[in-house]
Amino acid sequence: MANADPTASRIELLQGTLDLIVLQSLRWGPRHGYGIAQLIRAGSRDVLQVDTGSLYPALHRLERQGAIAAEWTRSDNNQRVRVYHLTAAGKKQLAAERSKWERLADAIAGIMVAPEQREA
Repeated sequence: MANADPTASRIELLQGTLDLIVLQSLRWGPRHGYGIAQLIRAGSRDVLQVDTGSLYPALHRLERQGAIAAEWTRSDNNQRVRVYHLTAAGKKQLAAERSKWERLADAIAGIMVAPEQREA
């Protein structure tokens, strides 16, 4: 019997991975929290859906670390929203985290290949 639960195919994110994804999302420009969540959802083709209970603690943690900064502004429909953007320190952190992620992805990809198919 097929699983009809749409959340069954979602992937849980570890804290460090969520931080990387948030920083990467802000690389494309300033966004408010809902905009970040929408960008992550759309960019992952609905596989990653970050709920507010995970996103806002990550944003606050990254702000305390100095990786992002925020300011209050008004949205198009005149609501007060907090808009986040990368700082210079956040850009450096993003570069370091991306490098670690790429090494990890390469290592996992290597494990997925049969030993006889690996390059020497």
